[in-house]
Amino acid sequence: MRAILDIVLLILQLYTYVIIASAIFSWLYAFNIVNSSNQVIATIGQTLYNLTEPVLRPIRRRLPSLGGVDLSPIVLILGIFLLQNIIVRYIYPNVF
Repeated sequence: MRAILDIVLLILQLYTYVIIASAIFSWLYAFNIVNSSNQVIATIGQTLYNLTEPVLRPIRRRLPSLGGVDLSPIVLILGIFLLQNIIVRYIYPNVF
């Protein structure tokens, strides 16, 4: 059972990196630093969007509008950190 929890913790950590990469990529794309007509860049952007948007969309609906600032990745990362702490502190020690 601990092996499964370790895998869940690893997946949550990797997803945190995907969220950070998606946020950085969106900034690079918005400020026109990366060439959006490049097929490799477009594929990376679409992959990051497809991985993060299903989770970020419900958070965006519930957050108030702050103009051009999107705080949904921060809220999601904080939620992941909370879930990781719950697993490490309360579930993991009680599993045999």
